Amino acid sequence: MTGAFLNALGILLGALFGLAQRAPLSARTQDFFRRALGAAAVCSGVRLVWLHVNGTFLSCGKQVLIAVLAVTLGNWLGRLLRLQKLSNRLGRHASNLIAATQSSARRKAGDGFIACSILFCAAPLGWLGAATDGLAGDYWLLAVKAVMDALATASFVKMFGWPAALSAFPVYAFLGGLTLLFHLYAQPLLEAHSLLASVNVTAGLIACTVALVILEVRKVELANYLPGLAVAPLLAWLFR
Repeated sequence: MTGAFLNALGILLGALFGLAQRAPLSARTQDFFRRALGAAAVCSGVRLVWLHVNGTFLSCGKQVLIAVLAVTLGNWLGRLLRLQKLSNRLGRHASNLIAATQSSARRKAGDGFIACSILFCAAPLGWLGAATDGLAGDYWLLAVKAVMDALATASFVKMFGWPAALSAFPVYAFLGGLTLLFHLYAQPLLEAHSLLASVNVTAGLIACTVALVILEVRKVELANYLPGLAVAPLLAWLFR
């Protein structure tokens, strides 16, 4: 649960920074963080693929091909289940709370706590990071999310005050719970059938698409790709 702890810690540190900092971050500083986080997301994805693709050249090619097919079919399944629309609906609800607070003379501290909790828990990067942390012990994606949430919290505390920092606790409980579920139930089952590598390689490919979102290169419906994590072991078992 290292990743969940880092994410919660990032929110708390971001809140402290936001309360201490009077002026907002300059556009140049924001651009630096955006580029750094995009590079970190790509490195995390490539690292996952590199560590879990093994064997002969043909075997490695087969594993990567299965992962690409899993991502493609997972995206189709995610669209069918409308996962991104569900994530967007939660995000809009949080945005409405923020907008209502900004337009109202009386600000409710509870709205800030709820809005931040929804935004940070509903982010598909958190779900993907919890999966990689629980299955492979790789918390780097949640570390990237921790920095992103820290920067967001630094702005939110200026609107809502210190209660926005309390969102760190439901975020830790939610992501920590997901990580434990993957670690205690999914990992032993996948390992027993030698299918764990296929999930981690697929997660690495999905992680690389996160950089497109961070760098604002292309709008990617990240939540729709998450079913690929379930499709990957099925394909790996079929093509043995």
